[in-house]
Amino acid sequence: MPEPSEEEVFREAIGFYQHQLDRHSEALDYLGSRGLHDRRIIHQLNVGYAPGGTLRHHLVRLGYPSTLLVQMGLVNRQGYDAFYRRIIFPCFDLNRPVNLYGRSIDGSAPHRFLPRPKGGLFAWSMVGTSPDVILVEGLFDLAVLWQAGFVNTTCAFGTHLTRAQFSQLSDRPGRKVFIVFDSDPNGAGQDAARFLAQRLDSAGLMVCIVDLPEGQDPNSFFTSGATSDDFEDCLRDGRESDRSESFRERPNLSAI
Repeated sequence: MPEPSEEEVFREAIGFYQHQLDRHSEALDYLGSRGLHDRRIIHQLNVGYAPGGTLRHHLVRLGYPSTLLVQMGLVNRQGYDAFYRRIIFPCFDLNRPVNLYGRSIDGSAPHRFLPRPKGGLFAWSMVGTSPDVILVEGLFDLAVLWQAGFVNTTCAFGTHLTRAQFSQLSDRPGRKVFIVFDSDPNGAGQDAARFLAQRLDSAGLMVCIVDLPEGQDPNSFFTSGATSDDFEDCLRDGRESDRSESFRERPNLSAI
């Protein structure tokens, strides 16, 4: 039989992790502590949980060769699962799974991707059709904004866009981009926002840098008690912002 494709293995792993999420209360408790509780959004983002010590056994039992699992980074060379006690966010490129992001639920292990390309902007196949795009740093920032109705939000997994991600963001002249990076005390997030704003402006886009209360990011902003209206006020007050009537859209709950 032909060797299975990496896409096939990724989809099997993603489904397995999704199934594990509902079986482990510590994972659901962690999502709740981060303000993510809407099961429709959790399902739409394909969020799962890696308890550790189970994925390799599951995939090998289905007939997938261990050598392929090691090659993909799902299993290390010692034969252990790459992810342990981590919330899993799959990363897609044109609807094709290309990587997994694991977020430790107890801080005992670093957050990490598999050692392979991350793909383009998160959920770009859905968000890229919007004339107004909200760009955030992290996946929990994106998740709480989608939950609040701002489903035109995408994420670059940090503040520095790859060449491919920048090309995606600037592929529509006249698009308006709201940059909502961390308002950290040392100013690193805002410095990155200003640098990116200059690049996007040079590419012909309209750009607005959105300020949150000092020390907060979109995720902490909502978990601290802010509402959708509060965030919309931040968008309206952003530097170089126009006075659009509303930035919220009706959530599109089709698959990414």
